This record gives sequence, C-alpha cells and structure tokens, in this order.
Amino acid sequence: MICRFCKTELFNVFIDLINSPPSNSFLTENELNKPEIYYPLKIYICHNCFLVQIDEYKQSDEIFNEKYAYFSSYSSSWLIHSKNYVNMAIQKFQLNKKSFVIEIASNDGYLLQYFKERGIPCLGIEPASNVAATAKEKGLNIIEEFFGADLARILVAEGKIPDLLIGNNVLAHVPNLNDFIQGLKILLHHKGAITLEFPHLLKLIEKNQFDTIYHEHYSYFSFFTVNNIFKFHGLEIFDVEKLPTHGGSLRIYVKQAEDKSKVILQSVENLINLEIAKKINNIDYYKGLQSKANDIKYDLINFLITQKKKDNLVIAYGAAAKGNTLLNYCGIKKDLIKFIVDISPKKHNKFLPGSHIPILHEDEIKIFKPKYILILAWNIKEEIMKQLNYVREWDCKFIIPIPKVMIV
Repeated sequence: MICRFCKTELFNVFIDLINSPPSNSFLTENELNKPEIYYPLKIYICHNCFLVQIDEYKQSDEIFNEKYAYFSSYSSSWLIHSKNYVNMAIQKFQLNKKSFVIEIASNDGYLLQYFKERGIPCLGIEPASNVAATAKEKGLNIIEEFFGADLARILVAEGKIPDLLIGNNVLAHVPNLNDFIQGLKILLHHKGAITLEFPHLLKLIEKNQFDTIYHEHYSYFSFFTVNNIFKFHGLEIFDVEKLPTHGGSLRIYVKQAEDKSKVILQSVENLINLEIAKKINNIDYYKGLQSKANDIKYDLINFLITQKKKDNLVIAYGAAAKGNTLLNYCGIKKDLIKFIVDISPKKHNKFLPGSHIPILHEDEIKIFKPKYILILAWNIKEEIMKQLNYVREWDCKFIIPIPKVMIV
C-alpha cells in the first residue's frame, strides 16, 4: 500500500481487525441468504508523515450511494451541536444575508437548515442521493456529487465562492485526500475560512476506540499530520478546538496561506507541542492498540457467554457503524445479542452486516424487558441512557464497551 498523502510505501501495521463487511451495508431479510462480501480491515501507519490509513478496499461511490444508512438528524445531541456551531460561525465570521456558505457532505441538511433559518444563502454537496433527497425536502439547495478539485473549479466558474466552507466528519471519508484538499484551496474565497471537524487520533489511541475504524473511514488524523498536509497544499490552520463529539474530535479553522488578515492563534502551537510531547512523530507511539482491542474483545465475549448460560437476555442499542466493527471483530452473533434497537426508522426491520442481528423499534424493549443493553453508540451514551431510563424499572443495566467493558 502507498500512503495517500506522501506516497511512501507502507509496511507498519497500526491494527488488524481481520475481515469485515462494510459497516453501513445493512441487509434486508431477502439478502440474508445471499453471499456477503468481507473486506480486510487492516490499518497502516506511514513512517514518513504519520498518517494512519486503510486501503480503498471498498470504493467510495459504492458506500455513499442511494442506500447510505447514516442520517445525521436522528441524534438530538448532534443537532444541538450543529445549531450551536451555526450561531458561533455567524458571529465569528460576521456572516449575513450577503454571505455564502457551502457544506461538503451536508447529509440530510442537519446543519444547513440552521443557516437557512437565519437567512444566510447556503449550498450543500452530498453524493448519497437518499440523504440528499431529505435535505432537499427541507428546502435546501444540494449538489449530488463527490467533492474534489474538478467540482471546485466548476463552482468557481459559476461564481459560487464561499465565505465559509464547512466539512463535518468528511475528511476521514476521502480516499483521494490530496485532490480533496486541493479542491478546498481552489474553492475558498481569498479572505474566507474553512472549518472541518474530525475524530482526533489521539483519543482513538488513548481511549481504545478501535471500533471507530471501518472501511468508509480511509484516514485517521493527528493534528500534527493534518497541519502538515494543509501546509503542503497552501492552506494554513489558524485555530483549533477540542470537541467532545464522537469520543473526542478536533475542529480546525483554515485559511488561504496568502491571507494575512487572520492571525494564527496560540492554540495551534499548543496542540502541536502537546502531540510531539506524546511522541506522535515516533512510530513507537502507535504500538499497543491491538492488545487493548483484544482485551475488550475477550472481556465482552466472556461476559455475553456468561449471561447466555444464566439465561439473561441481552440486547443492543445503536445500529452505528462502530457497533458493526465491534461485533464483527468479536465474532458476536444473534445467539448472544437477540436484537438491536435504533431510533432511525430507515434501519428498522433490517439486519446488521456480518452478525445478522435484527434491528427493531424501541417498543420491543418494553416487551422483552432485557437484563442488559449493550450501548454500541457509546459516544452518545448519556443521551441513550437518559432516553432509556425507564428500563431501570426492571433492574436492567447498561454495558459500555469502550474504553473498557463496564456495567452501568
């Protein structure tokens, strides 16, 4: 494999999660009897630029299509996060009705709807046609395309040059990283700003978040590496914030390198120094996640087998991609997890890839009264436990699998 940024040949394995079907490829009942394709889930670390990455085993246009299952608006905490972002961005960048905002990977309009409410012109770019259709139903303008340098040139030619260019949880999903960032450089207004949010690699390592690794996440970023990548493409990060979302994320603020109107804040140097102090630029820092993932795997399997022998019913909550990585790596099937509940009606009456565990409506919890609920979407565990607080009536407990198996 060749590094998708610096083109160095890769041979250092970060973690090997063996084989797995694509995490968002939910199955219908008719598909259960058909062959299922598994792809390697082996992650490499580049010893030159320290970009953590997976090969493009599954083409991006095969993932982000009309069957894409992730709709952002079903998480209430994510909607609150998005609305707060819009309020902040309007004030920070002094946006008004003469401004123009573009969001890349705009999903179902979860964020742009708040710009629209404030009367700020905006445009979404979303390749998955089913979630794009939901955004259009909200009255949003959406381009159904993958973003890159070619699309950026078309938008510039049409005069659609944004004052603010947004990308939340998209950078990791880009197989051609250099083309994507080149597109950002081309499209951004000479005095404009880019904000990007993505999971922080340090949190993945320190909190054992190996289940956030799946085929549609092509890259995993430290701030040290992402800062160097943007510099290479003539862009500069002028501010960075740490966010609690997705188990620990970064929000970076990016400008044209030629734009001297924005001062590079101390937060940039502080985070680079922090990561270097942790030896982020030393290949030895990236060792050890495999054994920690195996500990979680064995502890979870042992717990579930024990409950099975006791005839205690265990179900799961949150048909998230991270849950599919966890279940498939652990080899957990529907004999140990009877069913999974999810708030999204788009997933109901379908089955998880690999494990074939059925996805049902929340009403089933009150019918079956499980002894334990495994929270697969652990990044919003507080939201879920509050929503399911009624299960305490029959002494049901929650299982949190990351950063270690815990009973709550």
